[in-house]
Amino acid sequence: MKFVTKAAIGAFALTLSGLPAFAQSAEDGATVFQRQCQNCHNIVDDSGEVLAGRPNMRTGPNLYGVVGRQAGIIDGFRYGDDLVSAGAEAGLVWSEEELIAYLQDPRGYLREKLDNNRARSQMAFQVRSESDAADVAAYLATFGASEAEEAPAG
Repeated sequence: MKFVTKAAIGAFALTLSGLPAFAQSAEDGATVFQRQCQNCHNIVDDSGEVLAGRPNMRTGPNLYGVVGRQAGIIDGFRYGDDLVSAGAEAGLVWSEEELIAYLQDPRGYLREKLDNNRARSQMAFQVRSESDAADVAAYLATFGASEAEEAPAG
C-alpha cells in the first residue's frame, strides 16, 4: 500500500513540474504595466477609449488585443523591420508565452525567433522578472479577447 501511495504522489509531482513556477496575475500585471509599460504603450479599444496608459502615448504600439494578434501589423505604427519579419515571415502570433519571452529580452528573442544574430528590436526596455512578465502578459490578455470570441465565424 505504501508503494501505491508513493507512486501516486510521485506521478502528481511530475505533472506539476511542467507548470510555471509562478501564478499569473492580471491584477499584478496592471500594476507592472502602470509602473513600467505605460511610459511607451497604451491600451485603446476600437472605439478610441483609453483603457490603460496615457491617452496620447505613441512611442510603442497600442496593446489592445495584442494576445492572439500577428506581430508587427498595427496600421499607422512604424515597427522595426525585424519585428515585422517575425510576424510576416516567421508567423509570430503573440501568445502569453511568447510575450513573456519577448518582454524579458526583446533583442535576444527576435534573434532566436529569426535565427539572425543581427536582428534588433526597437523596444530596448526589458522586464527583468519572469513573474512580472507573466503578470503583464496575463493583464494584456484581458483586453480584446471577448470581442474576438464574439466575432461571427467566417
